[in-house]
Amino acid sequence: MGLAYTIDTPLKVARFGISSVVSIIEDNLLEEMRKFHSNQENETYIPIRKDSFDCRSRRVTAYLDLLQRIVFRQMEKIKTERFDQGTDIVKYFELLPSSSPLRNLFDQMKNMDAGVEKLLLQESLREIISAGAIDVNIMTKCDRTNYSQEGEPLPSEYSDAMAALRGFANSQLHSSVVFSAGMNPRLFTYCSTFKDFFPDEHQQLKKKITLKVSDFRSASIQGKLLAKKGLWVSEYRIESGLNCGGHAFATDGYLLAPILEEFKHKKEELTAELLEMCNHSLLQKEMKTFSHKPNVKISVQGGIGTSNEHDFLLEYFQVDSAGWGSPFLLVPEVTNVDDETLQNLISAKQEDYYLSNTSPLGVLFNNFRKSSAEQEKKKRIEKGNPGSACFNKYLSFNTEFTEKPICIASREYQILKINQLTEQQLPPDVLAKQIEKVTEKECICQYLGTAAYLKNGIPPPHKIQEVTICPGPNLAYFSNTFSLRQMIDHIYGRKNILNTLHRPNMFINELKLYVDYLEKEITDSIGSVTEKKNKYLKTFKDNLLSGIEYYKTLAQSMKRETEQYRLQFNESLSDLEQYLMNLDVPEPFVLHEEVSFV
Repeated sequence: MGLAYTIDTPLKVARFGISSVVSIIEDNLLEEMRKFHSNQENETYIPIRKDSFDCRSRRVTAYLDLLQRIVFRQMEKIKTERFDQGTDIVKYFELLPSSSPLRNLFDQMKNMDAGVEKLLLQESLREIISAGAIDVNIMTKCDRTNYSQEGEPLPSEYSDAMAALRGFANSQLHSSVVFSAGMNPRLFTYCSTFKDFFPDEHQQLKKKITLKVSDFRSASIQGKLLAKKGLWVSEYRIESGLNCGGHAFATDGYLLAPILEEFKHKKEELTAELLEMCNHSLLQKEMKTFSHKPNVKISVQGGIGTSNEHDFLLEYFQVDSAGWGSPFLLVPEVTNVDDETLQNLISAKQEDYYLSNTSPLGVLFNNFRKSSAEQEKKKRIEKGNPGSACFNKYLSFNTEFTEKPICIASREYQILKINQLTEQQLPPDVLAKQIEKVTEKECICQYLGTAAYLKNGIPPPHKIQEVTICPGPNLAYFSNTFSLRQMIDHIYGRKNILNTLHRPNMFINELKLYVDYLEKEITDSIGSVTEKKNKYLKTFKDNLLSGIEYYKTLAQSMKRETEQYRLQFNESLSDLEQYLMNLDVPEPFVLHEEVSFV
């Protein structure tokens, strides 16, 4: 969801029992939002200066503790409310799925005649309600080394990701840190220095670990790495490689449903192995072990658009929860989206959502053509002034031209790189293509945070107005703003808020994205494909074909869908299979050297 969009979402949904995730990588934004909400809550705000000791970690802790205090007060208030229509306590229960035992108990209370029994049931309902979790996210690749005021590199624990983790670990939260974008061994090791990640005397974990993973193999490798340190993974969050928001990872062409099938069959085996490894490590550390297997959740997200899809994931693949992200960008009472960007999202077409190479991390990034950051980037390029002013420097990793790392989206780097390319006297068409690759990169650590400033009337730092937003392509099927109740009702099948655009099943949508990705990779490789690239493309194609074989029997299990829907699923599957079969992977390009005979 980016930096800004859920930065204070817990204050808007936690009191209704809804969990959300806050990105804690941008400490300047956290500090500004702490100031804003402290003023809103009449709390004393004491700034944590940027030049003060360990400011990054302390800012994270201070902001998270503020969120917890506010949510606690909200929960205290909601428990005192009358069960009158329009109150938050009534909304809490009305947002629950119709099948929920709590919802049924609430409905039972509403239908009772006034009296002692009804009052007792109301008191029981008040005691039952609980807040949603305030989870946090750390993108493991955002782990830049920081420097002292004298220009000397600071110890590793003051790097971006490590300091953010310390800020979470030192907070009062009982929640999870979500690690995304792959392994960071030193970050995982750093978790083991905080007692809250280990079981207490009641075998409870105050701080939990959630891994965002692309497949079972990734989950197994990372889970074992952590278990060997005595750290338990409480949730594996499986995300569609391409049919999601933010950064995208196409991996080797593994499709979502076959991945879920593998988790379904291997979860118990994996968790049993991890428990043995984890307890062995805890014994070596002379720490409390788990007498029984702690809870492990399997969740899934990426491209879900209907209640039938949501329920199918829970029922057929036996996952514990299914996450919805991008559609909530159209719910103003939940997320921070500025007015201009919101209107652009409402009027967007399918082609406005695209997979780009914009991110300075060198990872594919789901982008939005109508964002103000995209428009401003084009204007700067046309004026011969490419790149962005680099203020935060979170993604400063390149040392091609400088001793101290800089960001490849920065104006400094792009001008240096373009000058280098120009001096090489490349053919005009080759030069143009190389320059386009350079200037495509754009600042995301600053522009992904702008919307929170604009939405809340806070002057953005450096007067920056550009907004980057990274919704998944599934947002093309939603074309309005919605209330929280409307969105929840859609998720639970009580309402339909999709637009009139024909929307295939989420698995078909994902498959098409993968086929399109493979086709582009093949096209870009023609004439220069290496043996390694050739092997990758063939493996990718084979994995897609294997996934299609799996899907051929899946439609019949979609019991909630109509027969016509299942027929369309299989027809779309056949069309994509045929298209895929016609994609020829180019053979490796071999440069034949001139041979001379003596």
